[in-house]
Amino acid sequence: MQIGNRYFDTENHTYLMAIINVTPDSFYPGSRLGKSDLLLDRVRQMVRDGADLIDLGAESTRPGHVKISDQEEMDRLLPALEVIKNNIDIPVSVDTYKAAVAKEAVKYGCDMINSIHGMLEPDLASVIASSGKVCCLMHNRDKADYDDFPVDFMQDMRTIYREALRAGISKDHLILDPGIGFAKNQEQNLAVLRHLNEWRIPEVPWLLGTSRKSVIGNALGLPVQERLEGTLVTTVLAIQAGYSFVRVHDVKENRRCIDMMEAIRGNRNH
Repeated sequence: MQIGNRYFDTENHTYLMAIINVTPDSFYPGSRLGKSDLLLDRVRQMVRDGADLIDLGAESTRPGHVKISDQEEMDRLLPALEVIKNNIDIPVSVDTYKAAVAKEAVKYGCDMINSIHGMLEPDLASVIASSGKVCCLMHNRDKADYDDFPVDFMQDMRTIYREALRAGISKDHLILDPGIGFAKNQEQNLAVLRHLNEWRIPEVPWLLGTSRKSVIGNALGLPVQERLEGTLVTTVLAIQAGYSFVRVHDVKENRRCIDMMEAIRGNRNH
C-alpha cells in the first residue's frame, strides 16, 4: 500500500501511526498541541522514536465532545498540516469525517483521510474517491444498540467495505478500523479485542486504535495518564492478529513493542 511517498508492506508488518491533536480538549492532554514550533518539535521527536506516519486531528471525538464547525476545524488543522508537510518528510493522515475539511486537507497535501464514521456521507466518499488518497474507515453507530453484537458488528464492517468500493474507493486505498471506544460498551470493546483475528475482512489492512482509551482504564481502574502498559498489551494483540497499523500516543514504547514482536516473528528488518 502506498501512502504518500512511502510504501507500506501491510501483509508482513505492523506500522506505527502517531497521534497529534491540535485541539484544546482531546481526552489525553499529552497529545494536545497548537503552536507550530511545539508541533514540529513533537513530530520530529515522534519520527526519531519510530513513527511511520502521523495522524493529525483538529476536533476531539471523545465521549461527550462538542462538535465544531467546518471552518473552526480547518482553522486549527490546515496551518498544522502545512507546517508538517513543509518541514518533515513523513506521511500525514488527517482525522476528519467532514467533506469540506477533507477536500481542503487534500489541497494542503495530506496523504490519507481517517474517518470515525465508516459509513461515509456521499460528499466525503466522493472527495476520497476522486483524490486517490488512502482512507481508514472506522466502525461506528449513532447508538450502541445491537441485536447480536458479533453478528451486527461484522455485518456493519462488511457494509462499510462494500459501500466504500461502491463509492469508487479502491480496495488498494482502504484500511478498516474496528472502532474501539465508539458505540460499544466495555464488554463489547473487550470482545472485539478478544477476537481481532476472527472479526475482520481479510481483503484489506486493518488499524487498531486503543491508545490510553477508557476500555483500558475501565479494565485496570486507572486514569488516562497511567494506561501505557495496557495500551502495549493491545499493540501485541494487534500484531498477533495481523493488523497492519496501530494508532498510538506513546511512540517510543510502542515502537519497541512492535520491534520485539517482529524480531520474534523473524521479520524485524523493514
